[in-house]
Amino acid sequence: MEMKISNCFPTQKWCGGAPFSRQVNVRFYPLPSQRLPPASGKMRQRRNFSLQNKKKQTKTISSERPPDVDLQSSDDVDSDTEKMSKQSLSSSNQEVLIEENVDTLTETKSSDEITYSSVDSNEDGQPSSVHLKDLIGMIRNAEKNIHLLNEARVHALEELQKVLGEKEDLHGKINILEMKLAETDARLRVASQEKIHVELLEDQLEKLKNELSSSRGSEENVLHVNNSVPLSRSDSVNSLSEEFDSLRKENILLKQDLQAMKSELSLVKETDERILMLEKERSVLESSLSELESKLAASQEAVSELSSLKSECKNLYEKVEHLQALLAKATEQADQAISVLQQNQELRKKVDRLEESLEEASIYKLSSEKLQQFNEQMQQTIKLLDERLQRSDEEIQSYVQLHQDSVKEFQDTLDNLKNETKKKALDEPVNEMPSEFWSRLLLMIEGWSMEKKISKDDAKLLRELVWKRDGSICDAYMSCKEKNDREILAAFLRFTSSPTRPGLHIIHIAAEMAPVAKVGGLGDVVAGLGKALQEKGHLVEIVLPKYDCMQYESIKDMKVLDVVVESYFDGRLYKNNIWTGTVEGLPVYFIEPQHPGKFFCRGQLYGEHDDFKRFSFFSRVALELLLQAEKRPDIIHCHDWQTAFVAPLYWEIYVPKGLDSARICFTCHNFEYQGTAPASELTSCGLDAYHLNKPDRMQDNSANDRINPVKGAIVFSNIVTTVSPTYAQEVRSAQGGKGLHATINSHSKKFAGILNGIDTDAWNPASDNFLKVQYSASDIDGKIQNKEALRRLLGLSSSDFRQPLVGCITRLVPQKGVHLIRHAIYRTLELGGQFVLLGSSPVPHIQREFEDIGNHFQNHEHARLVLKYDEALSHLIYAASDMLIIPSIFEPCGLTQMIAMRYGSIPITRKTGGLNDSVFDVDDDSIPLQFRNGFTFVTADEQGFNNALERAFNYYMNNAETWKELVQKDMSIDFSWDSSASQYEELYEKAVLRARAASRS
Repeated sequence: MEMKISNCFPTQKWCGGAPFSRQVNVRFYPLPSQRLPPASGKMRQRRNFSLQNKKKQTKTISSERPPDVDLQSSDDVDSDTEKMSKQSLSSSNQEVLIEENVDTLTETKSSDEITYSSVDSNEDGQPSSVHLKDLIGMIRNAEKNIHLLNEARVHALEELQKVLGEKEDLHGKINILEMKLAETDARLRVASQEKIHVELLEDQLEKLKNELSSSRGSEENVLHVNNSVPLSRSDSVNSLSEEFDSLRKENILLKQDLQAMKSELSLVKETDERILMLEKERSVLESSLSELESKLAASQEAVSELSSLKSECKNLYEKVEHLQALLAKATEQADQAISVLQQNQELRKKVDRLEESLEEASIYKLSSEKLQQFNEQMQQTIKLLDERLQRSDEEIQSYVQLHQDSVKEFQDTLDNLKNETKKKALDEPVNEMPSEFWSRLLLMIEGWSMEKKISKDDAKLLRELVWKRDGSICDAYMSCKEKNDREILAAFLRFTSSPTRPGLHIIHIAAEMAPVAKVGGLGDVVAGLGKALQEKGHLVEIVLPKYDCMQYESIKDMKVLDVVVESYFDGRLYKNNIWTGTVEGLPVYFIEPQHPGKFFCRGQLYGEHDDFKRFSFFSRVALELLLQAEKRPDIIHCHDWQTAFVAPLYWEIYVPKGLDSARICFTCHNFEYQGTAPASELTSCGLDAYHLNKPDRMQDNSANDRINPVKGAIVFSNIVTTVSPTYAQEVRSAQGGKGLHATINSHSKKFAGILNGIDTDAWNPASDNFLKVQYSASDIDGKIQNKEALRRLLGLSSSDFRQPLVGCITRLVPQKGVHLIRHAIYRTLELGGQFVLLGSSPVPHIQREFEDIGNHFQNHEHARLVLKYDEALSHLIYAASDMLIIPSIFEPCGLTQMIAMRYGSIPITRKTGGLNDSVFDVDDDSIPLQFRNGFTFVTADEQGFNNALERAFNYYMNNAETWKELVQKDMSIDFSWDSSASQYEELYEKAVLRARAASRS
């Protein structure tokens, strides 16, 4: 809290007298506070009632502590105009300011009492070391405040002395004015007497004139009157007239002087009033100074008492440290005893199971009837198995027949290819062009088709030529690429040969795609899987919303088509603009709705209140685009709940309209997010909510009046996948399936888990421009130099290059095992390592907690927390770290562990989800040696994590050569999309073959 008290002492400017003003700034500083460290959970809080009197004394001392005051005085040297404006401040406002300041001092005092009284005690009833520091800080602040108050008192006395001096000057000036007033009165009396004399002379002159006018006798008398008597009288009259004029002028001057004296007298009266007010202010200041002196005396007494408390607290703190050491030893012994007890309990359980098995065995031996019944049951089981085997043989036979048909079809295709190859034996080989080139040609042809510039048959012919990557169409385009569209179109229409279909036509409908629109792993999957399938010879296209916040610089050849796609929503048709472009070499269609809701112009991808409407609208427009473009894809692949609407929309609405060539594949990347909504909202996109809101269709398993898009996609899709085999098993349970385990189990035949891959071009230490030094599996010395670069960048100690560095790159959310990450920081330092964390949290209290930890380690030489996301720093941490921790509670797939191994950072992970499918413990004898690549633990607690971390440290410190071999082996593991794409390719082809077989039958 900061206040400013301004006392202006007004004066009037008389006879060159200088006015003055003073301004006092009083600033109240808060009490020094520190955050008390949390008490150990292993210590019980105890209170010592014998020390309550000392607590009361501490509270009494704290109540008398004056607030921190910062007094600042300054002399104003301004112009006369500025001085007169400062003098115009009313004294009543000054009194109010002084009263408010006194009240503020009182309030600050009471707040200090509350602050002191709220101080907690430690377990012995004495103030802790942190409390003692607070008390010392308070004493020092009180001393500063006393010094500042004394300075303020001196300044106030100086101001009062100046006021008294000016008052004496004013009294002298008043005396002078009174003397001038007396002189003026005397002169006025003389002037009045002379005025009376002049009036008498005027009367005599008038009588003489009258006499002269009446006596007209003889000329002699007239001459006598005119020459003797009247001449002398005329001279006297003239002199009297002149004297009368001078007296009149002097009278006017006296009146003016009298008026000026009256005005000066009024100013003198005002000055007297101001002097009285200043005297009142002086009395108030003297009273406040007396109060401050009393507080100063009280604070000095508090200082003497606190010195004794300081020594007592120091002794108590030493005792507490000793007790903490004893408690730590006792806790370690208790932990060891608990572990031994757990082992004994496990052994006891094993013994109990053995005893039960022995009892069962003895029972079976004694009971021949039960043995006979068991044999009969076994015979029935064998019979059932034989029947199942027979059915299996029949199914295998049907698959063999399908395989033979496919082989025959392949042979026919091969023959056609051979014939075509013979025809083109004299032609040049196919021109090797990048994926972007073929995607650009495909989008050009699709644009012509949708704009009705070419017929459907011609579009199909040209599309398949591009799909096949025919060299002749490449040469035709290169020869006329500088010409206009009409000439290019004419050149393309010359091709009439019948092409051969090289692979599948796959269309991904998704809400994300890296790098243009990415929030999580979904964007990486769409881009990575699409490129891998394209490299295998399949035609892959992507359909995305046109967000306003996309990275448009990553889109090549982006343009809007001269066509509008209309789509049904909320009972009417809405227009949509279609944009095309290539991303990562893949052809992409961007849908821009002309809807008043501005569905994809929100500045973010997700998190809007109407996400259900936004993405159900997009899913319908995507299928409408395929229908109006007359595409005939083999696979439509949708992802997560945002495009899960595609599956029911396809079978319920678009198959009857003629879009019936495709099989639907749905991938759920995280069953935590299912997008449920009231059933009534499903009708907006044209689906029948009454028909679909049923337990075997889209009705949510936990609420009868809600629709679950993910459940609908599982029911209506031909293929359902998730992002790792282990996660596929975990979601079959009630805990992992988040309410959908029953639905998943009922559709288990079409459900599979395929581990994601990573983009090995973007994550390659041999070509990574973010690194200080590039390196590879054959030469890993670059890791040491990158480790040194990271230490310099973050200000960590570089004294020991062999000191292990543990990294962690993650979002700080409960799913990622936040409590274990926090524990890992301290445990790493205890083991003699260094720790670096990069990440942030969308959860406010978690972000604040790690900010406090980061501040604690701000200047630590072995730990650093960077609570944001930095792309360049993440690459450097992967390269510099010796180990990387991923203690997730659950992890559908996870890419961090794959990237870490790609950069030679050994992963320490919990056995869950995709982590369990990609990281195998070096000490697990059940795993072949060539697959062991990291350190794992099972239970999500500190004991399990400690075991894995300590084993990793032991390997690193004591087996340098073995550790180097482990790093090189991890860097050589293939985590590319190639193997994952092959598994998807197999699922696609099986679904297409089944569809073709069903259509033939």
